Amino acid sequence: MIFCKRYTFVLLAMLGASTVQTSQAAVSLDRTRVIFIGGEKSVSLSISNQNAQLPYLAQGWIENEQGEKVTGPMVVLPPVQRLEPGASSQVKIQGLPELNLLAQDRESIFYFNLREIPPRSDKANTLQIALQTRVKLFYRPLAIAQKKGLSEAPWQEQLTLSRQGERYQVNNPTPYFITLIEAAPDLKTASPADFKPIMVPPKSQQDLGLSTKVLGDKPVLTYVNDYGGRPQLQFSCVAGTCTASPVTDKK
Repeated sequence: MIFCKRYTFVLLAMLGASTVQTSQAAVSLDRTRVIFIGGEKSVSLSISNQNAQLPYLAQGWIENEQGEKVTGPMVVLPPVQRLEPGASSQVKIQGLPELNLLAQDRESIFYFNLREIPPRSDKANTLQIALQTRVKLFYRPLAIAQKKGLSEAPWQEQLTLSRQGERYQVNNPTPYFITLIEAAPDLKTASPADFKPIMVPPKSQQDLGLSTKVLGDKPVLTYVNDYGGRPQLQFSCVAGTCTASPVTDKK
């Protein structure tokens, strides 16, 4: 699964007989997911204009889990800013008092959106587009945030699989969202083309979408960590229950 989704929006279309010019992605974000730790006032993200000739506007906002634009419990500051050619800047996600109303024993999910707006073209028969980046924004309460300086095993290793008829069910006992992007029967086999990445909510179960026949008794799952990395877990199944261990050697 792509962690950073881009959407295209047509801003201005003056289509004629001449060649249509399309702008390339200009405004980039420094990460593929955002973690807002409870107790912090804000989190800062770096953005940059990769276009060396043209200035762009960068517009940011937050959506809830249903994809609806919201103005709390976090806001983006500034909501719109100008980026000069080749310049970098920062966007701040500011926490509001409503954060205290969210569940404090597990993560909550939102989405951070960043849309680039190109300058208006003075050329005829030009198509201008705006590219939008949408990444997951997790609110992680202080009570479940990992302590700095302590080395803890990744919580994803607590995942288990259970056989439900001829299919596997993923069990997430942790207070964190866990995104699975690949599933395979072993370390050398690619993920089946019909596997659809899933995000398992905290303390919940979800159908993996593949049969036990396809994955066998030692399935390998790939998850996405806080930094966009893709560690793997190999499962060992006994009596219908599968437990995970990290893959340290992929040779």
